[in-house]
Amino acid sequence: MMALTATTLLLVAGSRNGAVAQPTLTVDVPAAVSDTIFGAPEAKGRPIIVIDAGHGGRDPGATSVSGQVSEKDLTLALALELRDDLVKRGRVRVALTRADDRYLTLEERAAVARRLNAALFVSLHMDSAPNPLARGATVYSLSDVASDAEAARLAAAQNQGAGSNASGGSVQAMLSDLAMQSQMGASADLAARLVSKASGRLELRPNPHRFASFHVLRRAEAPAVLFEAGYVSNADDEVLLRTPEQRSKIALALAQAIETDVAAHARH
Repeated sequence: MMALTATTLLLVAGSRNGAVAQPTLTVDVPAAVSDTIFGAPEAKGRPIIVIDAGHGGRDPGATSVSGQVSEKDLTLALALELRDDLVKRGRVRVALTRADDRYLTLEERAAVARRLNAALFVSLHMDSAPNPLARGATVYSLSDVASDAEAARLAAAQNQGAGSNASGGSVQAMLSDLAMQSQMGASADLAARLVSKASGRLELRPNPHRFASFHVLRRAEAPAVLFEAGYVSNADDEVLLRTPEQRSKIALALAQAIETDVAAHARH
C-alpha cells in the first residue's frame, strides 16, 4: 500500500435559533488513494466495494442552508466513515474514488470501479431543493427512463460534461444491451436493500427508491446506486448530516445493505 500523508477535514455544525452548536468534527484525511484497497486481514480475496464521495475540488456541490459547509465536505466525511465501518466489519474490501478534496470527472470515478472489478459502486451525495422543507434520503438506481421529473433533473445535473458513449456494431450493441439490463436489475436490487435497511432508522423521502440514467452508474459496469443522504438546503437535514452520531446511522445502514447485497450475489 502506498504511503499516506494526512490533511484535516473540519466540519462545524452551527447553532440555529439559539441552539447549542453541534460538536466540531475532525477527520484525518489521507492523500488521494485511488485504487488503494482497504480491508481487514481476514477479508483478503473478498469482493471490493468502491465508495464515491460526490463532488470535490473546484466542484463544491450544494452549499448548506447555513452557508457554513459544502456538499463535497459532507460526502467525503460520510465516505470515510462508511469505509471504516466496512473495514471493521471485515466482510468486504473497500476502495475510494477520492480521499481528499480533489476534482474528479465522472469517467475517472467510474474507471476506479472498472479497474478494480468492483462488486458494487456507491456514489454519495447530499442534494439541495428549491423547497426548504424538503428533506430525507433517496436512493437512485440506473435506468434508461427516469422514474419522475425530479430524478430526470438530478441525472441531467449530475451528467453535465459527461459526453456520450455510443455502442459499436449490432452484435456488440446487443451484448452491451444485455449486460446493461443485468446491471440495471442488480442496481435496482441494491437500491431496494438499501431502502429496506434504512427504513425506520433514517428519514426517507416519499417513494425513496427512484431511478434515472446516471452516467457514473452506467460507466461503473457494476451494480451501482447514487445515494442522496439528505437535503443540505433543509436546516434539520443539515444539522443531522453534520453530526457524527447521525452520520454513523447512515453509514451503518449503508454497510449492512452492501454486505447483504454481496452475500445475496455470492449465493447465485
